[in-house]
Amino acid sequence: MSDGVTIGQAAAFAGVTVKTVRHYHRLGLVAEPPRDASGYRRYGSEELLRLVQVRTLAAAGVPLAEAGGLLDADTEDFGAALADVERRLTERIEELTDRRATLHRLADGDRAMLPDRACAVLRRIRDLGFDPAYVAAQREALVLARALLPRGFDDFLAQLADRFDDPEYVELARRGREAETWEPDDPRLAELADAMAAHHLARAARTGSRDGLRAWTGSAAQYDLVNRHRTTQAPAAARLTELTEARLHAAGVRAPRR
Repeated sequence: MSDGVTIGQAAAFAGVTVKTVRHYHRLGLVAEPPRDASGYRRYGSEELLRLVQVRTLAAAGVPLAEAGGLLDADTEDFGAALADVERRLTERIEELTDRRATLHRLADGDRAMLPDRACAVLRRIRDLGFDPAYVAAQREALVLARALLPRGFDDFLAQLADRFDDPEYVELARRGREAETWEPDDPRLAELADAMAAHHLARAARTGSRDGLRAWTGSAAQYDLVNRHRTTQAPAAARLTELTEARLHAAGVRAPRR
């Protein structure tokens, strides 16, 4: 009877597959035993021990590229290497925990991308009866604002919340939403732009703030991306934004410009 066991038996004893054993061989983690007279490799206790050691390290999270060095290290180096692996595993666990938390937030809709106070503003807009597409556009603008200019996000959000607490602005927003179905040269757009600019200036005078855009100074490209988001889908909306900004600019309100 030949000494040792076949590769299939060795794999079963070590708790791995034959494919894994061969992979360990290719990486140089476990030496290939010699062939017997029949041409088969026979695995003895030395190879089985090494298989179990490599499998145990791999199961503990040690990269295979490092397993060989660990097994050949002295006690002190082995302990230090394991401590390093543990540190990396802890970081990985924290990363995965964060990802799981994000998945839970995704199940809750808006909270995946925005803080709770922003979600409250979006709920307020929904409760005012604005259609889902309009609410989605506001959500996307908030996500863009938070990503493109974090230092201006709080001011951007505060302005949005303040606007939708103002019945006059809510009515103007409803008219603006309706205007998206108009032609870009519709004369009513100029009238609506006049009303929007006048409301902005009157409210700024009451609050003592001219524009609330100071955080966006020097960030014209970011401002443009947020302020004109989705306007390409509605030419009339782009025209309304252009007309309103022109009136504010003429009145001394300096929105960021390229």
